[in-house]
Amino acid sequence: MKSVIVIGMNVDAGVGWLNVEHCSMLLKPPLSLNFRFSPQTSIFRARNSRNSRMAPPILSLALPSNTGRVLSIQSHTVQGYVGNKSAVFPLQLLGYDVDPINSVQFSNHTGYPTFKGQVLNGQQLWDLIEGLEGNDLLFYTHLLTGYIGSESFLNTVLQVVSKLRSTNPGLSYVCDPVMGDEGKLYVPQELVSVYREKVVPVASMLTPNQFEAELLTGFRIQSEGHGQEACRLLHAAGPSKVIITSINIDGILLLIGSHQKEKGEPPRQFKIVIPKIPAYFTGTGDLMTALLLGWSNKYPDNLEIAAELAVSSLQAVLHRTLSDYKSAGHDPESTSLEIRLIQSQDDICTPQLASSMWMLIVQVHDMGRKLHHI
Repeated sequence: MKSVIVIGMNVDAGVGWLNVEHCSMLLKPPLSLNFRFSPQTSIFRARNSRNSRMAPPILSLALPSNTGRVLSIQSHTVQGYVGNKSAVFPLQLLGYDVDPINSVQFSNHTGYPTFKGQVLNGQQLWDLIEGLEGNDLLFYTHLLTGYIGSESFLNTVLQVVSKLRSTNPGLSYVCDPVMGDEGKLYVPQELVSVYREKVVPVASMLTPNQFEAELLTGFRIQSEGHGQEACRLLHAAGPSKVIITSINIDGILLLIGSHQKEKGEPPRQFKIVIPKIPAYFTGTGDLMTALLLGWSNKYPDNLEIAAELAVSSLQAVLHRTLSDYKSAGHDPESTSLEIRLIQSQDDICTPQLASSMWMLIVQVHDMGRKLHHI
């Protein structure tokens, strides 16, 4: 069938409308992305009613990617790879349009002796959202959030979730509830209850570490079974996908994932056993959550495969980073290491499965069988 595009212009309102009823499939994204277009979708807007010049077409709406469009609200550093600097590039490599909002802009991450920069407040975040809305630019398939340092900003993020879902009810919210690690809280205490009572219920996927999962559930994780139970408690609170990205059990590092496809049904759960690397890296949690978003959207019904691909990429990035620091004559155990993200782009695009660096064990509890991949 020949593609037909009909454009009508309402001059008084300053808005152009694209009739999509008879357009080609290029204007209709894959069903798995949960795009919901109204019969008339605004893709043009005049600068004002007295100016005939038009804003450019929103191609990410008219010609959406096969993956989606992500709004990523995270920190930003001029130098190094943490927050958005760690998440945006990998998602772009995996085929996503990514629009970053930088919750902070620092010269470098706070692990250095000094840093300078600016912090975005809740009102400034909302100003950006209103600016996007004023130009019909608020259609996203995914929202990704990481470190948030204040209760007011986190409450504004909740408003953003509501606003984005009013535009696209199928929006997937991937939340990394960054609050602390290894028993140490590094956000204000009041954020814990906001995450537990308000954020978890609206999240689609949650990626806490062991300490954060304990804070959110009030449940102490001391075994693999405890990790699986924590996932079930989090499912009951809201998200259908939960991945506890790191659990230390008797010196063994585990990732435990859980996918509850329907409320009330037993979740499909699995673990990944990962050998430890004798070094401390920055930005790895931000990278991991981005990779989990990227691959889980490509494998929406197979979270274990998505996690396998994400872990494989992350391990390759860390081993490359370690090797490069050693080649430069640096002792990798003396300081934290900035990940070699750009140099690892092939590992992000085409991760090698079943690597000898780690082992995946999938346990499907609702079906009573086990799958092993070495």
